[in-house]
Amino acid sequence: MDSVFVESFPKSSSFTIGSYAPIASLHKRKIQKEHNILRFQQLSLDHLSKGIKGGSTCQGYNRKYVVKADSEQPFESESQALYPKSIWDSVKNSLDTFYRFSRPHTIIGTALSIISVSLLAVEKVSDFSPLFFTGVLKAVVAALFMNIYIVGLNQLSDVEIDKINKPYLPLASGEYSFQTGVIIVASFSILSFWLGWIVGSWPLFWALFISFVLGTAYSINVSSHVEMEEISSACSDLHYGCSSSSSSTCIFPSHIYVYIPDIEGDKIFGIQSFSVSLGQKKVFWICVSLLEIAYGFALLMGAASPCLWSKIVTVLGHAVLALVLWYRAISVDFKSKASITSFYMFIWKLFYAEYFLIPLVR
Repeated sequence: MDSVFVESFPKSSSFTIGSYAPIASLHKRKIQKEHNILRFQQLSLDHLSKGIKGGSTCQGYNRKYVVKADSEQPFESESQALYPKSIWDSVKNSLDTFYRFSRPHTIIGTALSIISVSLLAVEKVSDFSPLFFTGVLKAVVAALFMNIYIVGLNQLSDVEIDKINKPYLPLASGEYSFQTGVIIVASFSILSFWLGWIVGSWPLFWALFISFVLGTAYSINVSSHVEMEEISSACSDLHYGCSSSSSSTCIFPSHIYVYIPDIEGDKIFGIQSFSVSLGQKKVFWICVSLLEIAYGFALLMGAASPCLWSKIVTVLGHAVLALVLWYRAISVDFKSKASITSFYMFIWKLFYAEYFLIPLVR
């Protein structure tokens, strides 16, 4: 009996140990895991307590490494990509604002007029010397500086009116402060006179001076604009040296026409322009008639030229310009300010074309 019991017991004992060994090991690991969790919670509480006492050191420390672990390179690359873009946008906006402040259509007209008149002195190819180009460049730059002074001063004088008539201009829109406008205007007047002085050309210097005086008087005394328009046209002849009768005659009606689109602001501020006194439509056709008369004189001058090629070019050129002017004039809608303003800009294009014809008058 005892032997039977003994023989059977080892089997039972081996089965018991073999079966419960994994359970004991699993239980041991569970206890160890719970111990680790409790220890981690205790450490977290300790760190939290230190963080409350010493500020948010632990929080900042963790955030630092979270950010670093979240791919440091893309963040830096994104910052580097956005920074130059913002600088470029700022530069473009600044250039656009100054572009509108300088009234680019007048800048183009000033540059073309000086170049055109300078070409009248050219008789042969050898006249195109470095001295010629240097002289023209100096005259153009000095005149452009003075042009910016005059149009800028006019905007300073007409800020309130321009808020109605030309709200897109930088001073009227608030993009430039009044102080900024004063600094720009003063700087360019000084630069113009400085360049005229160092060039050493008295005709250029006095042309700049007369433009300065008349431009200043006109801008300050806006109410007496009718008289100033005639003075301005005479000044333009002197400053640009325009010898073409059509170019000289076109200046006066163009100065009158500039007030046709601005009738609304002129009425509000009591400025008795031709447009306010006589009406837009009547003044419009007076200007168109004067321009057509100017082209008629140019046709007669071209026909009287002894040079055949000059006769053909000037007669045909001015005939085409006269016809185009009339065609555009009859299509203007007087109820639309945009249509009237578009026609005003078209007149400037006629001036540009005239400056290309002037050097061909022989």
